[in-house]
Amino acid sequence: MSAKPLAELIDDCIAPVLAAQGFAGRAIITLWPEIVGERLAARSHPLRIDWPRRRPAPGEPSEPATMVVRVEGAFALEMQQLGPLVVERVNTHLGWRAVGRLVLKQGPVAVPPAPKPVPELDQEAAVRVAAQVSGVVDERLRQALARLGRAVALEAQARADDTAS
Repeated sequence: MSAKPLAELIDDCIAPVLAAQGFAGRAIITLWPEIVGERLAARSHPLRIDWPRRRPAPGEPSEPATMVVRVEGAFALEMQQLGPLVVERVNTHLGWRAVGRLVLKQGPVAVPPAPKPVPELDQEAAVRVAAQVSGVVDERLRQALARLGRAVALEAQARADDTAS
């Protein structure tokens, strides 16, 4: 049995929940900031996609879905004005005209936690990591090993700082 990326396992676990909300996958949920921009994503969150109940007849174009988005109360008017742009960006991301309109639901939007600042690796450890991976011929493998080495060195550095305090 081969190892699977964690993303594949997560997709299998949350697929039924997302399907119940009309999402084919987790892309719209997880990539919301990239789709609509950081500013809009900070004040909105996609809730579900409501697909039309009726199937189109052969040769008839299918009706687009309605995307339901939660927005903060004071931001709803601005989001309403930007609705066509959001629909266009979602459809561009999906690669087809899946969403035809946006419905806004006012309510609180959870603010994503601010990312922790990445601590600096001391110069001596950085040189040591670079020396250890310098003999690896494959560029991608060398870069991956260097990232791993820096992460391990940062962890050791953090533990040393905690015990010194």
